Amino acid sequence: MSFEVPEHVRPIRQRVRQFIEERVYPLEDVLHAGGDAGRDALAGLMGEAKKDGLWALGHPKEIGGGGLPFLDYVYVNEVVGRSEHAMIALGTHSLQDSIMLNLHASPEWRERYLRPLVAGEIFPSFAMTEPEVASSDPTQLRTTATLDGDHWVIRGRKWFTTGANVAAYTTVMARTEPEAPDHSAFSMIVVPTDTPGYTIVRETPVLGILGGHCEVLYDEVRVPRANLLGERGHGFLIAQQRLGPGRIFHCMRWLGQAQRAFDLMCERANTRQAFGTPLSEKQLIQNMVFDTAAEIQSCRLLTLDAAHKIDQGDPARVEIGIIKVVGAAMLHDAIDRAIQVHGAMGVTADTPLERMYRHARLARIYDGPDEVHRATVARLLLREYRRGRPVDFGRGDAR
Repeated sequence: MSFEVPEHVRPIRQRVRQFIEERVYPLEDVLHAGGDAGRDALAGLMGEAKKDGLWALGHPKEIGGGGLPFLDYVYVNEVVGRSEHAMIALGTHSLQDSIMLNLHASPEWRERYLRPLVAGEIFPSFAMTEPEVASSDPTQLRTTATLDGDHWVIRGRKWFTTGANVAAYTTVMARTEPEAPDHSAFSMIVVPTDTPGYTIVRETPVLGILGGHCEVLYDEVRVPRANLLGERGHGFLIAQQRLGPGRIFHCMRWLGQAQRAFDLMCERANTRQAFGTPLSEKQLIQNMVFDTAAEIQSCRLLTLDAAHKIDQGDPARVEIGIIKVVGAAMLHDAIDRAIQVHGAMGVTADTPLERMYRHARLARIYDGPDEVHRATVARLLLREYRRGRPVDFGRGDAR
């Protein structure tokens, strides 16, 4: 495959980038602050995106989206990542949840949630991690759901349920098969956020940012049996369907963030003088430019290779594990160098870099910490060698 942006994708990609740079960037301070002004600004951007034909581009057409094929949307998602608010402004934030509902929800929940979800009229949330256990080992999750007649009764506590404070519902990962020893013990259940017993304990501050990461108590929460998503014991199978493409989208958005940081760094280097010459003439600054360019391009090629494999039906477990770790490091280092070139200004809110830097630190934790991905990829590769099948990446052997 060619790793250049396909000719037919370039016009829509450019339109998305123009929308973000001309309409989203100027409102970022208002959007960061939230409140009524932030909500109004975001609603306005969502309306403009719909009017301009840029809404929900990656969602399948049959559920109301733009219908861009997976690999085409990957290229678009790269520029969506340039602003943390662009996902919602362009309606891409609900892609994984919409597809999950479309594939696995009962007809009742598809009818109730799917159309308004794709339209941006309601918001989803997803509850997996818990404060009491190491969620990198999901078999430790303690939240339970037991059948009582025709209702599930859910008991437990979740956190980092992002968006629960504005969501219409939460998809909860809960232990429904207590005798099962492994991942098959868990199921997903749809819980409307207005259900009695569903209590938001707090919005957890993360590196000084209130980003809607909520801790939620499930105190005898009762929902109908039909709220089960998919089959009993299939929670993690559904989660993997969600997480594989999701990690590709994460990594492409990280590339968009890194590219924005790189742009800011190079502009600063060319316009700021120290000791009589521009920063761009200092060899150490040139090293930073070189290292950042090389890391962005390397990560981009790795990510597109993983996306290509997924598009062909390959689970690409090795490739996805690699880009998750490499991408998170690339993102951090690109922003870190851009801050360094800006000097004191880089750690103020006068540029977007200080907020980007705080968000970048989370990349090494969410969707699985680096350490888990490193260990998993290493085990998969070593297993092939034990079987007498040396891995040749040039042949696409990695699985």
